[in-house]
Amino acid sequence: MRCPYCQHVGSRVLDTTHDNHGGIRRRRECDECHQRFSTLERPILATPLLVKRDGTREEFDREKLTRGIRISCAKRPVPAAEIDRLVGEIESSLQQMGRAEVSSRIVGDMVMAGLKKLDQIAYVRYAIVYLHMDDLQEIREEIDHLLEG
Repeated sequence: MRCPYCQHVGSRVLDTTHDNHGGIRRRRECDECHQRFSTLERPILATPLLVKRDGTREEFDREKLTRGIRISCAKRPVPAAEIDRLVGEIESSLQQMGRAEVSSRIVGDMVMAGLKKLDQIAYVRYAIVYLHMDDLQEIREEIDHLLEG
């Protein structure tokens, strides 16, 4: 591991912890300049390509998914850690499918299910965009459905 301060190659590990997303966080000290820094190690698992509605294929983009969920949760009492947890669960589920391609609809449905548990307002915001709700009647029906269940 190269030191981010002096670029020296040698460092020693001071502490190792496991994070919630299957990664390993290591606290290190450079052998040369004695500065301390942290590294995060996470296994790289293949995620399937997403097949969009129009038939195009796109790489799974964790940041794009996180951004969309954060927009739905804007100004809502949803902790950032919960959004990261949801994104991690979705990514993990896609990897565990073991398929080369999945419909983007599957990802959208996973987001909907997760947001429904996290925050119902964020769920409705996401549903309006995801389900292409064009009029107030459709939105009202979705809200009524939420209130019933």
